[in-house]
Amino acid sequence: MKDSREIVKAPKRQEIERPFDSQIPVGNYPMYRGMPEEEGFNIGDYWRAIRKRLWLVIGIAILFTTLVAIYMARSPDIFSATAQVQIDQEQANQDLVTSDRRMPASANDPAYFNTQLQNLTKDTLIRRVIKEYSLESTPEFQKIKAQQGVSALQGFLRTIGLASKTEKTEQKGVGEVAIGSAAASEETEDAQRLAPFVEFIKKQLFTEPIRESRSTFKDTRLINITYRSTNPEFAAFLVNAIANVFVKQNQEKRSKSSEGTSDYLQVKIADYQTDIQNDEQKLARLQINAGILETDNGKTVDKDRLMGLSKTLLDAENVRKLAEAEYNSIKSSPDRIAALTQQKMSADLTARDASLRSFINETNKKIADIKVERQALLREYTITSEEVKDKDNQLKELVDEVARVVEKNKSEIENYRKNQADSIVTNLQREYERAKSNEDKIRVSYNQQYSLAQGQNNADINIRILQERLKTNKDFLENLRVKDRENNVVAVGTDNNISVNDQAIQPEKPVAPSRLMSVLTALFLSTLFGAGLALFLEYLDDTIHSTEEVESILGLPAIAAIPTIEIAPKRKLLLVGGNEEPETQANSELLIYSDSRSSLAEAYRQLRTSILLSTAGHAPKSLLITSSLPSEGKTTTAVNTAISLAQTGAKVLIIDADMRRPRIHGIFGMSNGEGLSTILSSELSEAEILKIIQQEDKSKLFVLPSGPVPPNPAELIGSEQMVNLLKTLEGNFTHVVVDSPPVASFTDGVLIASMVDGVILVVHAGKNSRQVIKRSKQLLQDIGARIFGVVLNNVNLKSQGNYYYQSYYHRDYYRTEDED
Repeated sequence: MKDSREIVKAPKRQEIERPFDSQIPVGNYPMYRGMPEEEGFNIGDYWRAIRKRLWLVIGIAILFTTLVAIYMARSPDIFSATAQVQIDQEQANQDLVTSDRRMPASANDPAYFNTQLQNLTKDTLIRRVIKEYSLESTPEFQKIKAQQGVSALQGFLRTIGLASKTEKTEQKGVGEVAIGSAAASEETEDAQRLAPFVEFIKKQLFTEPIRESRSTFKDTRLINITYRSTNPEFAAFLVNAIANVFVKQNQEKRSKSSEGTSDYLQVKIADYQTDIQNDEQKLARLQINAGILETDNGKTVDKDRLMGLSKTLLDAENVRKLAEAEYNSIKSSPDRIAALTQQKMSADLTARDASLRSFINETNKKIADIKVERQALLREYTITSEEVKDKDNQLKELVDEVARVVEKNKSEIENYRKNQADSIVTNLQREYERAKSNEDKIRVSYNQQYSLAQGQNNADINIRILQERLKTNKDFLENLRVKDRENNVVAVGTDNNISVNDQAIQPEKPVAPSRLMSVLTALFLSTLFGAGLALFLEYLDDTIHSTEEVESILGLPAIAAIPTIEIAPKRKLLLVGGNEEPETQANSELLIYSDSRSSLAEAYRQLRTSILLSTAGHAPKSLLITSSLPSEGKTTTAVNTAISLAQTGAKVLIIDADMRRPRIHGIFGMSNGEGLSTILSSELSEAEILKIIQQEDKSKLFVLPSGPVPPNPAELIGSEQMVNLLKTLEGNFTHVVVDSPPVASFTDGVLIASMVDGVILVVHAGKNSRQVIKRSKQLLQDIGARIFGVVLNNVNLKSQGNYYYQSYYHRDYYRTEDED
């Protein structure tokens, strides 16, 4: 028999009667696809995602809450002291003001109140408080001064040139250059020296306007000054000092303002008096030197003449614009020229048309008479006779004459029309040129008269401007004198409009920190952050962890969940996804060496039951166990599944079809000299094939190893020999379990899937991407393979998503009373 190397199609398999699942198509899992999917927001999914990473959430909550609790325990108590000032409207004593524009007592100026509110926290006010009350010597400020020392790190950075040496000195130098005075330089030095103390006070200084909730009008003129400090005595002292200095500063400002206003008014009065005297002398000289002749109505002769020329120029401009518009309109519109020409030619054309019509009528009459005579001649003569030809010639001459007259008339009319059109355009152009020439002449005269009147007008304008300025300066001078008198009265009789309304007292109870609330807030926020992080990690996780995800994402039944080694007893049972080299104990991966009451053994018993019940009528004869990618526990699952089936007393054969990286012979400690590759590359009889199969003594399992690794595994697997081999083995064994390479990496498993009764897909929990597994499922379904289900391998039964398996597979379930 010649060995074939062509990939063969899957043979037609005999359909098995399915009385109870006639609506279930082969190779799919529609009972899951047909189940109604939950729509919208499902809080259970979020809760399971959080429970899966519950220790992460708890750890973050404990860590952040502990840190906040330690910080709050180390934080000192903070006391708050409050003083109150009243800011009234800034105005003079009403009994002393003599101006008729006095400000009413009830006037409201929000801008002034807001300005004073800002002044309460100005650096200038705080520096004055520090200097007047010698706060630099207090313990609180001594601590700040001690903290200003240069650290070792800053000293090292300055040494190597990575940090500035004297920033304050540079700022001081700039201030001295900008101000340019010794007093300003001293003030700048104080500001730089006290800057840390000012910042220290401003951080805990708060000003707040008081609002009255019991009244319709909520605003008041009261401001609370609050300071927080760990020293209650210092807090009360500082706010009282700020309030007193603020009131004192306002009074000093009002006094200085009145003195400065008086000095300014005196200087301005003297300046206005000098300006008025000089302007009066200049006005007298202009009136003498102007020499302007005025008419009875107050106007000058030159201005009257200029106005007349202006009107004449305006009329000439209008005439020129009309002529220009008419000319441009005619020149750019042939239709309009034709219309005007036709209008002008209408009378002449009427007479010409009447003469032409008369000539045509007479000629037509002659033609009719000749036609009558010709008709009479035809009664006596033939059409070729001289008499008839003579009449025909007469008719032709008359018709030609009419044609010549009509053509001549048309030519004359056309020439006449063209001459008339040129005449219209020429006449309009001449009218436009005459209008423009007239306008230019008038404009020349106007410009001459304008230049003559301009000189006199400038002098007249200067006189009027000077008169207006004199009047304005005299009004200003009078107002300044009134203001000066009012300022003197206000400076003497006005009280301070800012006062201390309530002094601060030393607080007894702290206002901060709120330790319990801070810890509870930290606990809530950290728990919320941990839950969000858990949900985010769940969103990034693209693997499959539980049987529910297998059924919902792949649409396939999860027929078993194989636990991890950590859940099994002390004996090393299953190395899923680990190193595929043989272990020190050759049979450490076999199910027969595990405790029959372990969760591992129970998982494979459930897998065996699912396989035996996967088809109607009888259990599947041939079974392929494969995976999507390497190291998912495919080989171990295949071996243990075969052992589990063999424990029922059935005759089970396991075939190592992974001829790229064979492992089964190493697990059982068998020789791999002959195997599947030997059978597929040779023509062997059934007896010779059965002779190559080996049997493992303890499990009574029959094993067909892969044999020598061939250069073309896919061609051997897809050959006709492989189909015949499976038929032969199915007739000699109860079950045939095939272990193949991963279907997503190699085509070997896909080819075998088309030859067996069913396929089991092994998925390593939490390892491979869902897209890869979906691709593997699609590859199997595309060739018509029947997928019995998915074995979820290496499942952590302690995880929050596997409560059922955790309890069902627990070893204590099988414990007897004697063992307890």
